[in-house]
Amino acid sequence: MQVEVGKIYEGKVTGITNFGAFVEIGEGTTGLVHISEVALEYVKDIKEHLKVGQTVKVKVTNVDPSGKIGLSIKQAIKEEEASMPKRPAEFVWDKKPSEDISFEEKLNKFKQASEEKMHDLKRSMEPKRGSNRKNY
Repeated sequence: MQVEVGKIYEGKVTGITNFGAFVEIGEGTTGLVHISEVALEYVKDIKEHLKVGQTVKVKVTNVDPSGKIGLSIKQAIKEEEASMPKRPAEFVWDKKPSEDISFEEKLNKFKQASEEKMHDLKRSMEPKRGSNRKNY
């Protein structure tokens, strides 16, 4: 299979290493997606982003003289986003209907939600505090 630099292919992840993933983009044609080209954000553990057998879209970034193929999932995502139609500039998002409640009622709702969150947080922290104590 003849691969073209800059073209996007759909492929299947065939192997994962600490430095990247091997993706088969055609019959017997496999390339490497370096860990820095897996996702738009920083990737510490590639196994959190890819699984063997997963189908992904990749962009061919380079083909060196020895036949090794460099691939990028990140660049394929960016190119797809760039080709997606944008919403018209004159489009206006619908606003939520305004609630007819007083400031005091809004403040009471906020305080109640805050107290519930603090209660949940304290309850989740209690078992953690006692786990390091020794019983004598």
